[in-house]
Amino acid sequence: MRTPSRARNRLVAPFVAISAATLLLTACGSGTDDDTVNAAAQSDEIPTKDVVSAVKKDDAAAKLLPPGTTSLTLAVSVSGQPPGTSILDDGKTLAGQDVDFANAVAKVLGIELKTQQAGFEAILPALDSGKYDLGVGNFGVTDERRRTIDFVTYINDGQGFATRKDSELGKVTDLKQLCGLNIATGAGTTFEATLEENKHLCTDAGDKAYKVQTYNEQGAIWSSLQQGRSDVVMSTINGLRYAVAHQSGVTFLNEYHRLDVGFAFKKDSKLTPAFQAAVDKLIADGTYAEILKKWGTSGSAITKSEISPPELKG
Repeated sequence: MRTPSRARNRLVAPFVAISAATLLLTACGSGTDDDTVNAAAQSDEIPTKDVVSAVKKDDAAAKLLPPGTTSLTLAVSVSGQPPGTSILDDGKTLAGQDVDFANAVAKVLGIELKTQQAGFEAILPALDSGKYDLGVGNFGVTDERRRTIDFVTYINDGQGFATRKDSELGKVTDLKQLCGLNIATGAGTTFEATLEENKHLCTDAGDKAYKVQTYNEQGAIWSSLQQGRSDVVMSTINGLRYAVAHQSGVTFLNEYHRLDVGFAFKKDSKLTPAFQAAVDKLIADGTYAEILKKWGTSGSAITKSEISPPELKG
């Protein structure tokens, strides 16, 4: 992902009219129910309700931090579309589900976060170098990523599809249904990886392989679909639902594959136990549910945080 010059607090409809500087949806998709996303998705205002400032420090969780930890550098990928991270009209304030979770955890742990915007594809490699202490950007937990990255989960997520309303494509349960089609998605995401890894399914079955079209900008993905250059979009569940609520002529198809989503750290980080305890504290005191409600993602709730769990299958 690339960092946009500015994302506006009041979104433009139809959604494809959003500046080409807006970013592509992040690493994987947030699973949710249609009713839970309605309040956030139908409004053209980016939610700004304060659900974090009242969070109190939890000494038990804070004691799990490495001694002397008072501040951490957080890398944030800006997607420009709720529930992902956007930049408000002042040109500097970040607003999004990932940011709320990061700030709430920092309050629980009693630490300061020094937040920096970073390209989606740059965050995970930069963790190992020590440039950032942790990163957020709707990063899905995959077995491939777990080889070099540690995660602390905070939502359950998923990959999904959307298409034009005049399409004959139905619910996608098998990628062979996409044979011969053009699929728009984001470069460097789990969507691109899933599609490329399974392209052989079509040729193995004697069909024409689907074509994976990758973009670095959100507006380009939807323009490609609306103008007929692409047949289907593969991206995040919550992001897809939000997008189709803000433009005509497109429809959400279905969830395809669930993934856990978490804070990302370098491998063998000493920070993960404290972050896990902090997420569990937020779940217990109700702040967690308030954050999900704010962003219309209650269907993405988890009951407890985990450190680098195996990739969800099926």
